[in-house]
Amino acid sequence: MGNSGSAVKVCTDHQGGINWLSLSPDGQRLLTGSEDGTARLWSTADSQCHGHFQGHESYITFCHLENEAAFTCSADHTIRKWDVVTGQCLAIYRGHTSIVNRILVAKDYLFSGSYDRTARCWSVDKEKQIQEFRGHRNCVLTLAHYSSRDVLEEEEEEEEEKVSRDLLVTGSTDCTVKVWWVSSGRCYQTLLGHTGAVLCLILDAPNRELFSGSTDYTIRTWNIVTGEQLKVFKEHQGSVICLELVNRHLYSGSADRTVKCWFVDTGERIQTYKAHKHSVSTLKYHAGILFTGSGDACARAFNSRSGVLQKIFRGHKFIINCIQIHNELLYTASHDGTLRIWDIRGICKRNKRRLKKERTWKEMGSGCA
Repeated sequence: MGNSGSAVKVCTDHQGGINWLSLSPDGQRLLTGSEDGTARLWSTADSQCHGHFQGHESYITFCHLENEAAFTCSADHTIRKWDVVTGQCLAIYRGHTSIVNRILVAKDYLFSGSYDRTARCWSVDKEKQIQEFRGHRNCVLTLAHYSSRDVLEEEEEEEEEKVSRDLLVTGSTDCTVKVWWVSSGRCYQTLLGHTGAVLCLILDAPNRELFSGSTDYTIRTWNIVTGEQLKVFKEHQGSVICLELVNRHLYSGSADRTVKCWFVDTGERIQTYKAHKHSVSTLKYHAGILFTGSGDACARAFNSRSGVLQKIFRGHKFIINCIQIHNELLYTASHDGTLRIWDIRGICKRNKRRLKKERTWKEMGSGCA
């Protein structure tokens, strides 16, 4: 049984549920996007709200934070770019005809996925649509991006695509994953096999692998060059909601109230993390600890190797939609409208001691051998 933890700070500024939480690459700021139609910027130094972004005409579904700019997408069919210093809206990207539920920023591109069955690519600076990706028969739910330079040998590339080598991956409620050339908008691969909506994607470009989680209770691994399905992970008894890949270990959170850890190279399930009383909505690996957020309104910390529950973080009233970790603080964002901040120094310190002890025993063991 894990010890119960209490939050060091509770931020109650939002007037509606928080749908997403993004951490800037430099770790200095957090961005929350809410059902109240606004986004808020928080400093990780003092946990204070330093920005309030207003302008969307409906709820914010997702947000993304860069060091200099914030991006939000909304049920009002638009995406907005904000200045993190002044709070000024710098751009409005219009074109989608339904809810925009996911965005991704890569290089100078802004990608978006929508209930209008399309994904789109925009120039971050010019407020202009560059490409539309049309071909899914239902909502586009999740996005990933990579460069063909990361996965293709020179001779494998198609002649017309040698200049611009960016590819977009989309997962949809039509049960398919599609890979698109960004420059032409042409579909490069359609990955068939799932029998339910594709809810999450994780890309491992150096190993040419893509992982997809679905409402059909499975995770599938694909070769992103050939489109070949490599493995099917089948042990979950509910929809696969979230994925995290760490050192060839894949963590999957599910509506069956568990997280499972798989060794990617063999497909073997090596651990199951139980104790959740509802769906696992979000997860994050940090320093040998697996942190989870659940529909039961609790966050939890597990020893990633043994599966032992180490701590329960109680205080939220509704589902935890997103978690972030920075400087040994755990940030949890919930549909109850609060951002809660928890001190995880103790649990991290204990875990480091354990890992050090394990390494010492291993070295002693190998010395004896």
